[in-house]
Amino acid sequence: MGIGAAISPRPLSDPQPFKAALWMAGAIASFSTMAVAGRSLSSELDTFEIMLFRSIVGFILVLSVAGLAGTLRQVETRRLRLHILRNIFHFTGHNLWFFAITVAPLAQVFAIEFSSPIWVALAAPFFLAERLTRIRLLTAFLGFIGILIVARPSLSTVDPGLLAAALAAIGFASTNIITKILTRDQTITCILFWLTGIQTILGLLCAGIDGDIAIPSVELWPWVLLVGLAGLLAHFCLTKALSVAPATIVMPFDFLRLPVIAIVGMLIYGESLDIYVLIGAVIIFGANYLNIWTEKKRHKSNGS
Repeated sequence: MGIGAAISPRPLSDPQPFKAALWMAGAIASFSTMAVAGRSLSSELDTFEIMLFRSIVGFILVLSVAGLAGTLRQVETRRLRLHILRNIFHFTGHNLWFFAITVAPLAQVFAIEFSSPIWVALAAPFFLAERLTRIRLLTAFLGFIGILIVARPSLSTVDPGLLAAALAAIGFASTNIITKILTRDQTITCILFWLTGIQTILGLLCAGIDGDIAIPSVELWPWVLLVGLAGLLAHFCLTKALSVAPATIVMPFDFLRLPVIAIVGMLIYGESLDIYVLIGAVIIFGANYLNIWTEKKRHKSNGS
């Protein structure tokens, strides 16, 4: 989810910020739509069932598009174990995220989700052989402070929705690290095929563990199709944005997801706008941007 879901793009000789802004507008609209659709489905489906139907829709879309594009032959089983591990983390993270958006204010969930790239920066030295620099430690510290401001945890009670959002961010971070490893020799079609295929199986197993998989009512099927389509479209738009502009340009646009979802929450669900959520999110965003800007500067100096 978000910038954390994207792999660092190759250097761009001719960035196109206007095109990136248009693609990010599509990503923001898709992420917000997926949250609204997921909350609407929660009236009849549990999170496992939402993930099951979302994955089925996604799998059909991937097969259809890849079939038309002639890229299905790129699907291979050489890294299947790594695909399975990646999708266990992704499936877990998304289930937690769907639970969080049904019980916690949308703006708080989205703000905490922005911490995912910070966890990637902390874990990268252990799994990607990257150095743990002072800047990465600083960004992790600032990100943690931002999360505390957003969540404002109590010593007596723990908000299950915000805890789920924080764990979802860690799940997404784990997914992103494995994705970065897979992209070294796996195509996007192959990754998306196993993403939707494996998660369909996981959704079927988890949703059916009690022997009762709820089928959405006729009124909810548009939301089922929408949550599957929005999920794929969001990441497609984000990837396209990063293909025409570097992360230092794209990330500020991604941050607009927070005020957009805050307005959506206020207009549709009557959720109040919380100044502490905005302050915490700004700190989390600043930590992420500092890390990306420093990495860009370091690569530029190494290349010169």
